[in-house]
Amino acid sequence: MRVIATGAGFRRGARATLPLTVGLVPFGLVVGVLAQAQGLSALEQALMSALVFAGSSQILALEFWTDPAPIASATLAALAVNVRFALMGPSLAPWIDALKGVRKWATVSAIVDHAWALAIAEMRAGRHDALFYLGSAVTLWSAWLATTILGHALGAVVALPRGHPLFFAAPACFIALLVPIWRGRGDAAPWAIAAAVSLGVGPLLPNPALAVVSGAVAGSLAGALRETAGGAGQR
Repeated sequence: MRVIATGAGFRRGARATLPLTVGLVPFGLVVGVLAQAQGLSALEQALMSALVFAGSSQILALEFWTDPAPIASATLAALAVNVRFALMGPSLAPWIDALKGVRKWATVSAIVDHAWALAIAEMRAGRHDALFYLGSAVTLWSAWLATTILGHALGAVVALPRGHPLFFAAPACFIALLVPIWRGRGDAAPWAIAAAVSLGVGPLLPNPALAVVSGAVAGSLAGALRETAGGAGQR
């Protein structure tokens, strides 16, 4: 596999991401509204979005934003939500290893679900321009910063009640990520198992974030068993 890094790849990544930025708007608005409700200034909220650049983690941190802070619970929940990056990073290793200097570290620091999903689809299509990912990530980062700032301004004007439809934006964005990484009917069983386990054990666990981890582990095991069985059947 020959990996390249071109400006054309960067621009293609940016263009491919533009439709996703539209869906990112309500997600960013939710984070901005929550930040304003928890007392963060516009500057503090902007710095949080620029440096953290992780919607689910920011929502989690803001929901745990109390005095005194439940450090142990917040740490466990953050670990559960972000453990997926331990798998996402290595899957991009062929592209990351091909980059040098600022390009490499910018890519590593900007690993995010939407850009990752597009990059995996790009790899599966046989295209290997490493700057495709960076173009996607930069576009998402810019849109994320803008929408969360707008959300903070909105929160200063309108107080949204719990259960407002806008708060469904976060799970909706993650559901949308399934589209570019869907490979066919073979993915249905692992995905269904992951969803069933997550929903089933959620009410039994002390922290809802643990349900995400449980579902991910169950789905991963199901997928691994399917791949193993398929490989054994071909030999």
